Amino acid sequence: MENISILWVDDEIEMLKPHILFLEQKGYEVNTSNNGDEALDMIMNNPYDIVFLDEQMPGLSGIETLEKIKTHYPNLPVVMITKSEEETIMEDAIGSNISDYLIKPVNPNQILLCLKKNFENKKLISEKTSYAYQQEFRNIGMEISGDLGYQEWVNIFKKLTRWELELEKSTDDGILQILKMQKDEANQVFSKFIERNYYDWVNGNSQDKPIQSHILFKEKVFPLLEKSSPLFVLVIDNLRYDHWKTIQPLIEEYYRVESDDIYYSILPTTTQYARNSIFAGLMPYEIERKYPDYWINENDEGSKNQYESELMTEQLKRFGKNIRHSYNKVLNLEVGRKLADNLSNFLNNDLNVIVYNFIDMLSHARTEMEIIRELADDEPAYRSLMLSWFEHSSLFDIIKYIAEKKANLLITTDHGSIKVQNPVKVIGDRNTNTNLRYKIGKNLNFNKREVYEIKNPYDIFLPKSSVSSTFIFCRNNDFFAYPNNYNYYVNYYKNTFQHGGISLEEILVPAITLKPK
Repeated sequence: MENISILWVDDEIEMLKPHILFLEQKGYEVNTSNNGDEALDMIMNNPYDIVFLDEQMPGLSGIETLEKIKTHYPNLPVVMITKSEEETIMEDAIGSNISDYLIKPVNPNQILLCLKKNFENKKLISEKTSYAYQQEFRNIGMEISGDLGYQEWVNIFKKLTRWELELEKSTDDGILQILKMQKDEANQVFSKFIERNYYDWVNGNSQDKPIQSHILFKEKVFPLLEKSSPLFVLVIDNLRYDHWKTIQPLIEEYYRVESDDIYYSILPTTTQYARNSIFAGLMPYEIERKYPDYWINENDEGSKNQYESELMTEQLKRFGKNIRHSYNKVLNLEVGRKLADNLSNFLNNDLNVIVYNFIDMLSHARTEMEIIRELADDEPAYRSLMLSWFEHSSLFDIIKYIAEKKANLLITTDHGSIKVQNPVKVIGDRNTNTNLRYKIGKNLNFNKREVYEIKNPYDIFLPKSSVSSTFIFCRNNDFFAYPNNYNYYVNYYKNTFQHGGISLEEILVPAITLKPK
């Protein structure tokens, strides 16, 4: 790599002439010094890109020189070179934030590899990852065009998510565009798959059906209650699968992942429907019919999820789970901190459910606040912002505490979200709901080819707000827009994260079982 300036510091620098000549022939510029004091002066007066530093030198030692370099130039890469393999010396060097560590005698190819790791690593990884995805692109395309079942769709979604995360730092805009096109194609085919199968799944007409919201407790939570330690269930609103993969490395410092599962959210993929369904163990219409006092309709005043605790208690009774349990909902920072401080009160319970609302609030804030929109301009930035919040959140404190107390953990969510881009026109009356991904109303006007229409909501166990209510759902990255004030509406909501419709990102959501280390 050209134009890289190296300072090599070693009290026996004359013996390294062959190495220096080798690097110069490769296009590197190499300056040398045989002591720490001179090296520090040279660094003060010259812009070096990297320093090779001998650990054992008379006078100012390598470790002492390293400390002085890092005091003034904390971001200057330093590679420590030593004859010693003593663990304490390695720990001192690594603790001082070195970029690499080499044991003498070093050969020229070791040095070259070290330089490539420091200066070409991202480029090489990007090129290799792009090539690997190109190799798999055709295989994924063939799978998408096949006759897939619900589990095959989970597998494809996991593959696409993995490539999205691996390619997000790529400098190859072309490969990112190809991945986006393949994801769009997958979403179009997945939407048709949902439309073909959803009625049979919720009506019990199919033996081969996924775990959905209303049976999540029965299939994923109840089996874990049979274990001796207490179980904590974290329901992180709007946690997509890629969000889970982003925070997974942090959580794995404290927990082992026992199962990395995905389940299917019901329609509409919103908190009002999907999360009530999780806690009740029933479909929305069944909740309205069985527990009318606990169901709030679209046009009713008040929070649509204010009875989750009562619905969960009823579900536990229905399944004969006579256990000590708790339910807590965190809607802001203060409540989260208070809960984290009082976790010891819950350790004698068999089941503790915590609903955490941050990611959903982040997606709404991104729509409404210009500064958040700029900070989370695209998918990688959105994930990065979410990761930064999580790392310093009371939620992470809660996870660390319950790991320390050896409690089992299930992390899940009610639905995901998708970045919407394509407006679909709809006309409704004043009672039509405001969600951008689904509409319910009695006089909806729309293009039937552009939506998934449910003429009779009872067919898929959804309540009716009136006798002639119809549900319509957006597919892929579409969103509903009204014809009046159309341009303003489209510009405001385009490229925001929404939920309620049919897409891989909204429907296929994590249900992760974890065991403390």
